[in-house]
Amino acid sequence: MYTAKFLPEIELRKTKLQNAMKNTEADAMLISSNTNLFYTSGRIFSGYTYIPVEGEILFFVRRPVDLKGDNVIYIHKPEDISSIMHERGINMPQKLLLEDDVLTYNERVRLATIFTNATFDNSSQIIRNVRAIKTPYEIELIRESAAKHASMYHRIPAEYKDGMSDTEFSIELERLARLHGSLGIVRIFGSSMEIYMGSLLSGDNADTPSPYDFALGGAGLNSSLPIGCNGAMIRPGTTVMVDIGGNFTGYMSDLSRVFSLGEIPELAQNAHHVALQIQDAIIEKGKPGVPVAELYELALNTAKQAGLEEYFMGHRQHAGFIGHGVGIELNEKPVLAPRSKEILEENMVFALEPKFVIPHVGAVGIENTLLVTKTGIEKITHCPEEIIPLD
Repeated sequence: MYTAKFLPEIELRKTKLQNAMKNTEADAMLISSNTNLFYTSGRIFSGYTYIPVEGEILFFVRRPVDLKGDNVIYIHKPEDISSIMHERGINMPQKLLLEDDVLTYNERVRLATIFTNATFDNSSQIIRNVRAIKTPYEIELIRESAAKHASMYHRIPAEYKDGMSDTEFSIELERLARLHGSLGIVRIFGSSMEIYMGSLLSGDNADTPSPYDFALGGAGLNSSLPIGCNGAMIRPGTTVMVDIGGNFTGYMSDLSRVFSLGEIPELAQNAHHVALQIQDAIIEKGKPGVPVAELYELALNTAKQAGLEEYFMGHRQHAGFIGHGVGIELNEKPVLAPRSKEILEENMVFALEPKFVIPHVGAVGIENTLLVTKTGIEKITHCPEEIIPLD
């Protein structure tokens, strides 16, 4: 299933999940989502990860057919699990945790016919809390992703050609990301959240509300995916905000930068400067033990003091957060929001994105990926932060 080199990492993750499980009085958890299968095994497969509160992980695999390992057990259907556990003398759980936030009703009903004597509870938030604290191995993968992400962003201005639409520019940047090793897919938690490789927002399209819980919206190219570029020409006097996701290693980094065509109004320039001030203030204040709600309030108050509140985190529609955790998924914990009860902890990784939308100009602001260290905040995405001219 995984190499001997990766075994200590799997053991560490297993221990973290088992420790979290002990607070629930559960006997085991059963995992079936791609994200958490990857977290618990180091790869994607069709099947289940079974983690008892004590003992070894079992991987019940349907596909692919070439996986090997002492704990890899092939099944034809989920119902095989109960007979295999009986044959191996493994006690069936009395309380089993399932990923209820992502499990379909039919899947849950089917599992209830397999674990007939068990009561069920939700493991989704337990796993998300565990995944919020990254291991050293995960941090290295995020650093690698961040470095490739930043390298790609350095080359963005060279991809612009006079007369481009936002879609044409976005296509070139998506190609650039793939040439730098992007895996293409951006994993997001939540059934109502979807995006392609990221978004590019130019001019008034940055002010278009979206149904998705992203910082900014955009009309998109079709009502079936209303997010990002809409095919409009990039015009003088407007900005282009590039927010292409950075999945280069299976672990995400997040990065936004602003470009401009021609002169942009002083209001937009000032708002961008305030966004950089917010970033610096949060990096200075952030450290283990700080409530994330305080960081949100710091950002909002800075925007208010600058007289820019109506443009902060959107104009026609405002996002209710200024940052979010990143890892295997783009929107992990913590969420930097006003009512969040979360506290910064060492080895959390999050994207900070104070942004403003100026009508008829576009979006300005910044987004970087940050690591919470023992003593403070480390920025791990590095490329120019000023507004960069395309002409």
